[in-house]
Amino acid sequence: MSEDLRFVVQEHFARRHHFDLRLEMDNVAKSWAIPKEIPQKRGEKRLAIQVDDHSIDYMDFEGVIPFGYGKGVVKIWDKGYYKLLKRTDKEIKFKLNGKKLKGTYVLIKFEKAGKNAWLLIKVD
Repeated sequence: MSEDLRFVVQEHFARRHHFDLRLEMDNVAKSWAIPKEIPQKRGEKRLAIQVDDHSIDYMDFEGVIPFGYGKGVVKIWDKGYYKLLKRTDKEIKFKLNGKKLKGTYVLIKFEKAGKNAWLLIKVD
């Protein structure tokens, strides 16, 4: 469905430790905060809260955010490329090819948990 696009997972030591999944899409980094580690086994699910889009330049950021929203240390946990397999308002399916993460994942809207809530599921 698409050419290879970049993805990054940033480990964020903020007020609450979490991971940020960023997918290069529509000339921005579409972003989700994931309170627990990214699923790595087939069938594992994690809550993913969609947050504001970030600049694509931010996908390479590692360092300290000294104040304000997101204050804390950011480290790149994994990065690589992905292929977009499906995209609707309620589902985004993609295949990751990173150093740690490989395989097909799907983000599915999970409105029961809030308007910005999704489930990130490792498909294979």
